[in-house]
Amino acid sequence: MPPDRELQSPAWTPSPEFISTTNIAWLMRRVGLDSYEALHAWSTQNRAACWEMAIERLGVRFQHPYSRVGDFSGGVEHPRWLVDARLNIVVSCFAAPADSPAIIHQTEGGTLDAMSVGELAELTDRVAASLQRRGCKTGDAVAILMPMTAESVAIYLGIVKAGGVVVSIADSFRPKEIATRLRAAGAALAFTQDVIVRGDQTFPLYANLLEANAPPAIVLPAHKALSLPLRKGDCQWSEFLNMGDRVATVIREPSDPINVLFSSGTTGDPKAIPWTQITPIKCAADAHFHQNVQPGDVLVWPTNIGWMMGPWLIFASLLNRATMGLYYGAPTGREFGTFVQKAGTTMLGVVPSLVRKWRSTGCMDALDWSAIEVFSSTGECSVADDMRWLMSRAGGRPVIEYCGGTEIGGAYITGTVTRPCVPGTFNTPALGLDVVILDEQGQPAESGELFIVPPSIGLSATLLNQDHHQVYFADTPLGPRGEMLRRHGDRMEKLAGSYWRAHGRADDTMNLGGIKVSSAEIERVVQSVAQVAETAAIAVSPDGGPDRLVIYAVCSAGQTPSKGELMTAMQNAIKRDLNPLFRIYDVVLVDALPRTASNKVMRRALRDKLSAACPQKD
Repeated sequence: MPPDRELQSPAWTPSPEFISTTNIAWLMRRVGLDSYEALHAWSTQNRAACWEMAIERLGVRFQHPYSRVGDFSGGVEHPRWLVDARLNIVVSCFAAPADSPAIIHQTEGGTLDAMSVGELAELTDRVAASLQRRGCKTGDAVAILMPMTAESVAIYLGIVKAGGVVVSIADSFRPKEIATRLRAAGAALAFTQDVIVRGDQTFPLYANLLEANAPPAIVLPAHKALSLPLRKGDCQWSEFLNMGDRVATVIREPSDPINVLFSSGTTGDPKAIPWTQITPIKCAADAHFHQNVQPGDVLVWPTNIGWMMGPWLIFASLLNRATMGLYYGAPTGREFGTFVQKAGTTMLGVVPSLVRKWRSTGCMDALDWSAIEVFSSTGECSVADDMRWLMSRAGGRPVIEYCGGTEIGGAYITGTVTRPCVPGTFNTPALGLDVVILDEQGQPAESGELFIVPPSIGLSATLLNQDHHQVYFADTPLGPRGEMLRRHGDRMEKLAGSYWRAHGRADDTMNLGGIKVSSAEIERVVQSVAQVAETAAIAVSPDGGPDRLVIYAVCSAGQTPSKGELMTAMQNAIKRDLNPLFRIYDVVLVDALPRTASNKVMRRALRDKLSAACPQKD
């Protein structure tokens, strides 16, 4: 089916008066431009100046100033940012008044509570001091396997302040995947919680960490006291915090790592991606200019330290002198919506599948979300009708689509509140970045694979466990002006009026519920199921929205299991060995998988066949 390049009517249009109050308008006035389109062009032609103004606007603090914003003499693949600077980015996270709220939080079934900027700074210092007293050295890797709580935020910031490197692990992963991540990053210590409590159900965390053969652990209780005994050498949170209360902030170079996060690779092994001392500037600048976050705003985005949006939320909030809202429970029901209301949320982040659930169940009906100024959506392709419904919850406020990746530190394509909002579409590449769409012959096209035009603050420069050049730059075509391009793997369509629509992945990765995972990772798990000879995992979008997982399966010789039997067995294997959040949409039994002449499985052919049978719609 050929791409539909028709652009739907805007569902929200900013007034000139509103535009004048935005952070984008400040930047336009600063550089003397009168249109957003001209501003974005300026930002890509003057990248160093663009980032210098962003750093000034955010008030980033340096122990020693930079001599140049960017040095590109080594080529765009190896830029040097903030040359000669010395800093610890955590110092810039506490610029808001000490008595202002840093975190508004609520446990499931509990009441609203808050932690001030001063209280968060004090707890951060205690974590950093205790790490130093425990013997943690500059550059040591320290894992966090926890839900997104006020304590996990302080732990994250304390590790960085002490000169350590956070190893982010999502709390939904099973022991095998936890072990893979601990090993890849070389974690010397871990923070975790004894269990996660959701309603009347309890899910293990500490036990999963032990099964993963983890290093020594600091264990926090889900309630007031730990619910299980600790392994020898591990200690309770309260005991750990008593180890020290004075901290020396460790000053680092801009390129020094602060965080190792993981993103799927097509080989089946997750890519270990270091964030540096300056990646948070990308997080905060995106929020400042694209989501229009301002001091005093309240940002709620259901996420986890293990995914990039967890650290993103920390820096997008604190570097902008705003407040983050954390709900300790599932965001699928009305209690979460009530939390959004009571917290005074001004920016609400979502994944499209969550919006669809809210809409289908009616759980958010009759709530007062009038404080919301902007929504933002990431992780999956959006369905326009669902986004229109979401906008109606707050009197028609816009949705900023936000698409990027862990290796970008934010978005490459997104939206701005200074342009009309057309639900389900992007209306600008991110400031300081440009993109091109190429067809299969490597020629500029209106629909095809999108490539990034580097350099930019936020773009990764190294991988811990793979060849960075091979993953992002090897064999990529040149851009229309002969420029070097960076591979990302998304398929995109350019619409009229400089709008874009996402069409999922061009490679063998997918987004399931906002979590990026490769076909190889899923196949490795489901092929352990008895009676299965080989499999191919693909993602389809039957209605143009979020990815749904379909598994093609070839049964072993002489085996004739039913489709239902296989689906149940495969789902159980995924729940046990990979991630219980990944749900199988369908299983297709076939006699053989299509292969290339070199014997590679043609997943794209399978994906195209299913997509053709499932027409997309807005």
